[in-house]
Amino acid sequence: MRAAGKRVLITGAARGMGRSHAIRLAEEGADVILVDICASLPDIEYPLATPDELAETARLVEQLGRRAVSHIVDVRDADALAAAVADGVTRLGGLDAAVANAGVLTAGTWDTTTAQQWRTVVDVNLIGTWNTCAAALPHLVDHGGSLVNISSAAGLKGTPLHTPYTATKHGVVGLSRALANELAAVNVRVNTVHPTGVATGMRPDSLHHLLAEQRPDLAPLFGNALPIVMAEAVDISNAVLYLVSDESRYVTGMEFKVDAGVTLR
Repeated sequence: MRAAGKRVLITGAARGMGRSHAIRLAEEGADVILVDICASLPDIEYPLATPDELAETARLVEQLGRRAVSHIVDVRDADALAAAVADGVTRLGGLDAAVANAGVLTAGTWDTTTAQQWRTVVDVNLIGTWNTCAAALPHLVDHGGSLVNISSAAGLKGTPLHTPYTATKHGVVGLSRALANELAAVNVRVNTVHPTGVATGMRPDSLHHLLAEQRPDLAPLFGNALPIVMAEAVDISNAVLYLVSDESRYVTGMEFKVDAGVTLR
């Protein structure tokens, strides 16, 4: 029960890593506020989650004996996100942590990536992370807590062929470091988590085509040092659990790599 009594906000919670975070935290005693857009976006080539998937995440949490409050919200909409969090806080009786997990990925060379793809990825990955922090912080500053912002191995190295994604994940690091300094005085900790590739619904097939057909010279940059192709979502969730729990009470401003050594190369 490493998260016993914690109330945790999770964005991008309908499937993939977000669902895994919710289940892992619930297994360890947390109640959760689950947020997801539950709709696809025109500039993202793979389908995003559905309302049924968000409902299934809530069901899996409740099956573990924990409470789940769900809202279909776009993290780009700061007002709607703040209202959803406030509702969840009222229903759960408080908030102790937030996990800014929602994110999207496009693929393309520098000359095929469009301005609209840039805007979508920046708005979801970077501004959406800020909106998540801003929605959670009014409920944390009086008693302390933990912000866990999901970056990527691409937030620590110059991973090519998805430049907007790499840029935004670096931006999440800068945002988190700045907040860690500013919020330390009120005992709010801010850390980033940096996964290698994880088998989730975030899978633009065009990236694999680019690496196989157009730029095979870049493929080694995506290779893990450890002998795995991809991590499992629960591996990332275990890092999230640690950063939410009191075990990390003096950990802030850290880039927590769960990357199978991909950033070593």
